[in-house]
Amino acid sequence: MKHLLLALLAMLISNQSGYACTTAVISGKYTANGRPIIWKLRDTETFENKMRYFSDGKYDYIGMINSNDAQGEQVWGGSNAAGFAIMNSASFNVNMDDTTSFKDQEGYFMKEVLMTCATLADFEKLIEERPVPKGLAAHFGVLDAQGGVAFYEVNNRTFTKFDANDPAQAPNGYIIRTNYSFTGKKDVGYGFIRYQIAQDIFYQADAMGQLNSRTIIQDFSRCLKHSVLDKDFREEYSTVPKGPHFINSGDMITRHGSSSTLLIEGVAKGESPELSTIWTMIGFPNTCIALPVWMKGGNKLPAVLVADDDNNCPLNTMALTLKDRCYPIKRSAGYKYLNVSELINSEGTGIIQELEKVEEDIFLKTKELLESSPNEKQIADFYNYLDSITLLTYNKL
Repeated sequence: MKHLLLALLAMLISNQSGYACTTAVISGKYTANGRPIIWKLRDTETFENKMRYFSDGKYDYIGMINSNDAQGEQVWGGSNAAGFAIMNSASFNVNMDDTTSFKDQEGYFMKEVLMTCATLADFEKLIEERPVPKGLAAHFGVLDAQGGVAFYEVNNRTFTKFDANDPAQAPNGYIIRTNYSFTGKKDVGYGFIRYQIAQDIFYQADAMGQLNSRTIIQDFSRCLKHSVLDKDFREEYSTVPKGPHFINSGDMITRHGSSSTLLIEGVAKGESPELSTIWTMIGFPNTCIALPVWMKGGNKLPAVLVADDDNNCPLNTMALTLKDRCYPIKRSAGYKYLNVSELINSEGTGIIQELEKVEEDIFLKTKELLESSPNEKQIADFYNYLDSITLLTYNKL
């Protein structure tokens, strides 16, 4: 009996940690360029992800999907031609007394949202009209081309909106969620330490006027801070020569279970909704280069981000190969122990350090491209550049 209970507990913990995420929504009123942002650092047991262009709804859309989802039945974040974008994080302190077997519908729901919604009002109507039980236990972060940006805490029966444009709800212009709802049962859920880390780094970046896409992609998605230990391992090990230097990454924002990052930067007033920028790190964030895509690029995406049928995309495969170097201990709880020296070291040869040298050029060229109001051909040419620079970078790593 004791062994059975332990097995069930282990399975429960495994399932819950498998759908954890760290997420945030940011009002365009508080960003330097006036564009709202939604950010999802995805934790899942499905490490192989890819991007896909869809044209099966009212609006075409680009979404992140699991590589083994050959039909693209579930979407784990994306943006559509109307400039509406969505992502989510799981909530583990709602539906606690609900015995319904209808659950885990978040991926199917987000696909439906991208197919049909153009505004926050459309999204709210879709939730309201969804039959009970809704099969949902999540926080959905959304933005639209009118500047709307909000979190919705959703359970089987109700939803509550948290508006990032409302100073009473978001005094600093951003809202963070991990894996417990503020409308759920108190002190139950997961991600309390990750939430505190995220609060700290967002507050510091906001105070310094650095709350922007690049900071979130490079500093937050590759965060090596631990709030309980009061440690910044990225800063600490940048002065230490490369060697076997292990840290427990289990309570960090980016840890072994982190499969990808999606950051969507909406448009400012008057800009084409199809120029919302979908930044993706399609693999383990600490070993995956950040690449942008747009709906205005048509149905073609960078080749390194896509794959046919149930195959994995090239960039995810390359990022996973490097991740394996970072977590070389394969037995028991070895997956918790990160050799931080593979990412950061005093020689400047760490994977993060090498990737961010290349991303310097990608961010600059992306800014120049957007300022030129690009057409489909210009974006296609830019995708060719992204493919080339990505393959060149990983050949050297």
